[in-house]
Amino acid sequence: MDGIRNIGRIGALYVAITALFSCGNSDSNYEPLPKTVDFNFHIRPILVQNCYLCHGPDPSSRKAELRLDTYEGATAELKEGGFAVVPGKPNKSQLMFRINHEHEDKIMPPPETNSKLTQREKDLLEKWIKQGAEWKPHWSFIKPSVNEEDKNADIDLLINRQLEQKELVKAPLANKNTLIRRVAYLLTGLPPAPKDVEAYISDTSEDAYEKMVDYYLNSPAYGERWARHWMDLVRYAETKGHEFDYAITGAWKYRDYLIRAFNNDLPYDQLLKEHLAGDLLEEKRYDSETGILESQIATAFYAMGEGTHSPVDIKQDEANRIDNMIDVTTKTFQGLTVSCAKCHDHKFDPITAADYYAMYGVMESTRFTPLDADQSVSKELTAKEILDIHSYVKTTVTEKITEELSFQTASNTESNLDAVDGYKMIGDFRNADFDGWETTGLAFGDRTTLGNPIFQTPSGKLLSLEEGKASSKFFEPGAMGTLRSPDFILDSNFIGIRARGEQSTIRIIVDNFQLIQWPIYGGLTHSVSSAKWNNYKFNVEPWKGHKAYIEILPGNYDQHNFKLSPKAFIEAQYAISYDSEWPREVEASNKEKPSKDFSLDGIKAINAHIKNGRLKLQFPELVTAIDSSKKLSKPLKDGSIIYGVSDGSATDSPVFIRGRYQEPSEENIPRRFLSALPQGDIPFQSMGSGRLELAEAMLHGDNPLTSRVMVNRIWHHLFGKGIVETVDNFGLQGKLPSHPQLLDHLAIKFQDEGWSIKNMIKYIVTSETFKRSTSNDFDPSDKDPNNTYLASFPIRRLESEAIRDGILAASQSLDSTFYGPPIPTYLTQFMRGRGMPEESGPLDGAGRRSIYQEVRRNFLEPMMTTFDRPIPFTTFGRRDVTNVPAQSLILMNDPFVIQQSEIMAGKLLAQKNLSFDQRIEWIYMQMFSRKPTEKEIDNASQFMAAIEEMKDMDGADENRDLEMWKEYCHSIFNLKEFIYLI
Repeated sequence: MDGIRNIGRIGALYVAITALFSCGNSDSNYEPLPKTVDFNFHIRPILVQNCYLCHGPDPSSRKAELRLDTYEGATAELKEGGFAVVPGKPNKSQLMFRINHEHEDKIMPPPETNSKLTQREKDLLEKWIKQGAEWKPHWSFIKPSVNEEDKNADIDLLINRQLEQKELVKAPLANKNTLIRRVAYLLTGLPPAPKDVEAYISDTSEDAYEKMVDYYLNSPAYGERWARHWMDLVRYAETKGHEFDYAITGAWKYRDYLIRAFNNDLPYDQLLKEHLAGDLLEEKRYDSETGILESQIATAFYAMGEGTHSPVDIKQDEANRIDNMIDVTTKTFQGLTVSCAKCHDHKFDPITAADYYAMYGVMESTRFTPLDADQSVSKELTAKEILDIHSYVKTTVTEKITEELSFQTASNTESNLDAVDGYKMIGDFRNADFDGWETTGLAFGDRTTLGNPIFQTPSGKLLSLEEGKASSKFFEPGAMGTLRSPDFILDSNFIGIRARGEQSTIRIIVDNFQLIQWPIYGGLTHSVSSAKWNNYKFNVEPWKGHKAYIEILPGNYDQHNFKLSPKAFIEAQYAISYDSEWPREVEASNKEKPSKDFSLDGIKAINAHIKNGRLKLQFPELVTAIDSSKKLSKPLKDGSIIYGVSDGSATDSPVFIRGRYQEPSEENIPRRFLSALPQGDIPFQSMGSGRLELAEAMLHGDNPLTSRVMVNRIWHHLFGKGIVETVDNFGLQGKLPSHPQLLDHLAIKFQDEGWSIKNMIKYIVTSETFKRSTSNDFDPSDKDPNNTYLASFPIRRLESEAIRDGILAASQSLDSTFYGPPIPTYLTQFMRGRGMPEESGPLDGAGRRSIYQEVRRNFLEPMMTTFDRPIPFTTFGRRDVTNVPAQSLILMNDPFVIQQSEIMAGKLLAQKNLSFDQRIEWIYMQMFSRKPTEKEIDNASQFMAAIEEMKDMDGADENRDLEMWKEYCHSIFNLKEFIYLI
């Protein structure tokens, strides 16, 4: 003990001497220490970089039982005595003693780690301890706030404050040509038209810039630009990948939904709710122009993941798909890497494995399903009107029959769900309801056909009452809808469904597996194309013990692409499970009948009376209503389908030990939000997935992440780098915000002003910070080499889509048509393999913008990939920006670029009586939104002379002018200014 005390005294003396010659050293060449040292922004980065590997949250690598990531751990007594951190007393803190020690056996971090603290880092630690050593939660888990002094601050004040602190000189404002090109590309992804450039330059009014910004914000091209940003987050693709690259039904409908949402400035909180739970919202949202139901289309983002057909381990396949859904959902909306907690508690962030499996249950309780992409207000009103007519007709007939008959027709006994005569009832549709099964869409109506009257026309003679069945032609064939059972555990060898129909399908969905096909899973689906009742038998013995549900729907899966014929319909009487032979008789489950309705036994008795002539009734007054109902049903037929989601049975998942589903924990984890965030400790009460509760938790007023993450994404797309550079990771391993006060200011403003994305963009682009030039006479490279503090506007390379679209715009070949199916991928001679489309698309993509070009996972467009459009497998909020030879080779050799160069040359030559200088001016305005300098015109003259000499040597006379100007246009496409915002 005396030795330890002596070491402590020596350490204290050493620390005091060091402090004397460090903090008090006026010759120190580092940035002055802050007045108040903040744990998040000054201390935690030092500890993460140098200490957490051995003294952090991971118990497997922790040494000396010392934990520095928590206050309790850092202030606990050490095994050898003393304390690592003594708040207020750096001279008694072993942490300071060890980091200032010189002996290699004592100094921390140890020499073998190759980490060494700078003098500034040591001084920060000392000052922090002296000020009380306050630990804080990670900055992103603290609710945004603004200091009283900054209540009226704006972007420029907060940016300029840090420039002054860093002694950086601001760049001047950019010229008008630069500004309109910058705004046009960043807001619409297209260059400004020359006429718009001239109009802006000639506008000398004080609000000329603001008017120009509004013009591009209100351009329909704005929605295309910002929808493409969002598509990076949700790994947008139109095919599943793997071997045969199967189509994702109607993916482009989701793309069009995004374009409309951004153009209509859909509030971000609504956008979030629609993505997570658009099918569950009580207040549905319809497009104001078309009346189409928009909110459910957003759920298609769940279905954008990759898909594997015929996996050997179907349960592992489910785990992989759900992991991807969790990863994309949490990165996109919360900026957190929750999937890192799949096998164990997150090593850095306060996210537990229990948090991960709480969300796993949400996704496991969600079902993929085809949806009517054109469901609308008018369709829903029509369906309601038809149901009202049916109800009126049925009530009229029922009352008349009741008057005629004096016997009671209902038998009220409980449904028997236990095994009877060797079978178990899974669903019985011969009564009035769907026996606990759920429907989506309109096709199956709101009940079975039990008791629906059948008339002879035109007399109105009652022929019979329908017996109960679930029918997708409740209105008319060709309507979209699905009928699904609750989840159940497969405990029998066979499942049987009594059904009939045309061009329809019955599927057994085991462990949420969708890509059902041979050689392994083909027996889990049956096509139904028979007008006669048949027993459809499924052998499920290989999957005993797995969870499953039954899906009955009109339409067929053609190579997993769902299609619905106008004649498609399906009807079902019941579903059973059994072990050997189909039972000779499946008795109906007599249930308590609804009021004013007949039971199944009563219907049979009435039909017997009608058949033997004891009950003769005519209803000529109902014929008109019946005809009206049939006419109204015609518009309900569907042809436009999207693959989205609906709710399934509430399922709480166990924790998979080490991420292995084969090792589940004994207890299930209730579905809920992340425990470290507000509302994260409240289990979801929904009898379905809980996705709506998840959305509400994310939008809770105290959630510190949702608004921060989105405003940071907006800033990133405008400046090329977010205030938090790691836009998808606000956790401990993400970057610290460069301007934390500005981030909080924007996050609070975003919420207070109704979550308007357009308003936030306008607020940012009308700031002086955004309008600065990229060039700065005062070189800030020494103090701020990465321009983190924005003394000037950062030079930015355009994204792949903007480069391609800019080429089409410059050559005046751009087709500005909006929406619609994707343009098939142009297949080069090198694009081969399984799943290859039968036909290639056009070289120029039909002149459509890049957002409308097909995104096939196995056949990605080379130009897009070369210029860093991400491969769609997870969230990519920040694209790589590379500078590789392949990009230059694309611009020099790609047939598309050469083709557009020739088209542009042809458009130039079509303008008669232009001088050489005027031709160069025309090209520069098309490509750079400015006029050329005299030097550039002189260079062009020299270039054309050289080209002409080459043509003379080649002896080429045909289309000589076109060839020469094509070469010049092609050379201009290769200038850096064309693909950069400078």
